[in-house]
Amino acid sequence: MKNMRRGMPNLFKQGTQHLSGVADAVVRNIEACKQLAKMTRTSLGPNGMNKMVINHLDKLFVTSDAATILKETDVVHPAAKMMVLAANQQDYECGDGANSVIVLAGELMAKAEALLRMGLHPADIVRGFVLAGDRAMEILPTLTCHTHDDFLLASALSAACFSAICAKQYGVEAQLCRLIGEACAAVMPKDAKAFNVDNVRVCKVLGGTLHQSQVVQGVVVARPPHGTVHRLSPAHIAVFVESIDASSTDTKGTVALTSAQELLDYSLGEETLMAKTIEAIRATGCNCVVTGGKISELAMHFLDQAGVLAVTIPSKFELRRLARSVGATLNLNIHTPIQAADLGFCSSVALRDIGAQSCTVFEQGAASQQRSSIATIVLRGSTDNYLNDYERAIEDGVNVVRATCRDPRFVCGAGAAEMALSCQLAEYASTLTGLEQYAVKAYAEALEVFPRTLAQNSGLDETQILARLYAAHERGDGRVGVDVDGAGVGDVQGKGVVDHLQTKAHAIRMATDAAATILQVDQIIMAKAAGGPKPPKGQGHWDDRED
Repeated sequence: MKNMRRGMPNLFKQGTQHLSGVADAVVRNIEACKQLAKMTRTSLGPNGMNKMVINHLDKLFVTSDAATILKETDVVHPAAKMMVLAANQQDYECGDGANSVIVLAGELMAKAEALLRMGLHPADIVRGFVLAGDRAMEILPTLTCHTHDDFLLASALSAACFSAICAKQYGVEAQLCRLIGEACAAVMPKDAKAFNVDNVRVCKVLGGTLHQSQVVQGVVVARPPHGTVHRLSPAHIAVFVESIDASSTDTKGTVALTSAQELLDYSLGEETLMAKTIEAIRATGCNCVVTGGKISELAMHFLDQAGVLAVTIPSKFELRRLARSVGATLNLNIHTPIQAADLGFCSSVALRDIGAQSCTVFEQGAASQQRSSIATIVLRGSTDNYLNDYERAIEDGVNVVRATCRDPRFVCGAGAAEMALSCQLAEYASTLTGLEQYAVKAYAEALEVFPRTLAQNSGLDETQILARLYAAHERGDGRVGVDVDGAGVGDVQGKGVVDHLQTKAHAIRMATDAAATILQVDQIIMAKAAGGPKPPKGQGHWDDRED
C-alpha cells in the first residue's frame, strides 16, 4: 500500500497510459487523423501520386489505391485506426471511395480543431456535423444528373465505371473500361440486381501490353492440360475433388510376393481396375476430366488412350467456379459412380499459348445454347506491379457496375457534387440559430477539400479553381467541376465524369460517423503491451484465399 499512487494512475496497473482533456486526448486524436488524411490525400484523383509500401512480409506495393495502402500499412493509433476501419467498410460495401472517406474525415477533424480553439464544446460540434450529414443525404439525390437504364450493353457499363477507373489508372481508362464492360455484359443476369462480382475473374499473364488483353466467356486456367489431348470441341466435363489415381485404404498393408509372375499379376490387377474405371467414366459421354488433386501416371496413360483431356486445378475456389461455369456436379473421386447428368458442357476446351504462359481455356462459344456464368479478363502487362495495379482497378470498376445495377443514379464527378453540397449546406447553416451553425458551416467548408485536392494534385492554382467553381455554382451551373485536362474548370458531365450516387452518399456518411465518434472521445486509456516479441501476421494457406 505504501507504493500506492494518487489520482487516476491508482486505478490501473503500472505502465498504463492515461490521457484526458481536450489538449491531451482530443487534440492528439485530431492530429493523428490529420496525418493519416495527409498521407492518402496526394493519391486522390487521376493525377494522384503512388505510394511505395513494403508490408511486414517484405512484399512491395506501388499503388495509389487507398484501400490497398491502408490494408498493407499497420496503423496503431486508435483514433486513426477508426478512420481505417471506416475506409475498409466503404471498400467492402461499395468497392470504391475509400480515399474519399479518409480525406473527408481528416478535413472534418481539422475543422473541428479550429472550432475547439474558438471555444465550442465537442458536443456542439458533433451535433452540427450530424445535422450537416443528414442534410447532405437529403440534398444529394436532388443532384442526380444521369440514370443508367441498359445493363446488357457493354458500352453503357463501360461508361458507368469510367470515372472510377480514371481515378485509378489515368491514361489507360479506355482499355480497362472496355474490358470491364464486355466482361460484365457477358455474365449479366436478366435481373441486374442479382449481378455477382465473383463472376468476373482476372487471369494475369506477364508480358505484352494492356492492348493485348481480352475477355474470354468462360474460365482461363493458367496451366496446360496433361497428356497428349490438347483440344476438344465440344467438351463434356467431369469434375473431381480428389486425385485421379488408384484407390487406397486408410491402413497400410504388406504384400508378400514369391515370384515374378505374382508381381506381374499384382500390377496387372491395378491396371485392369484403372482401365475399367476410365472406361466407365468415358461411357457417360465424358471426354474431359478436371481434378483438384494429382493425376497418376497410370491414370494418365488410360486417359490418353480414351482420348480424354485432363486438367488439374489445385485451388478449391477456382475448381468450384469452373464447375459452376460449365454446370458440372462436384464428384469426390473417380471411384464414385457418376452419371451423364453430373457432367458439365463447354463448347471448347483448348490449350492456348498467351505470351510465354500456356493456359487451358474453357470457353462457351456464341453459338452455344448454354451461357457461361463466368467471364475471365486475360490481363497483359510488362511487370507484375502493373498487372496487380490493373487488377485492383478492374475490381473497383466491377464493384461500381454492381452498385449501378442496384441504384442507377449518378451525380457529377470531379468535385462538382461536393461544391454543390457545400453551397447548399452553407445556406442551410445561415438558417440555424444555435451553436451548431458554426459546425455546419465548417462541414460545408470541409467539402471543398475534394476540388481543392484535385487541383493540387493536377498542378493547378487551387485558389483560382475554387473561386471559379463557386462563381459557376452560384449561377446555378451544378455540372461544373475540376477539369484536369482543359482550362481548370468545365462541364464534367459532358465528358462522362460522373460518380455513383450511393457510393458517394455512403462515403460521406462513413466519414461523418467516424469524425463524430472520434470527437466524442475525451479520455484515452492504453494498457501496457504484453511482453515478448509479437509473431508476424500470417497470410494463411494460399488455397484459403479466394482470389
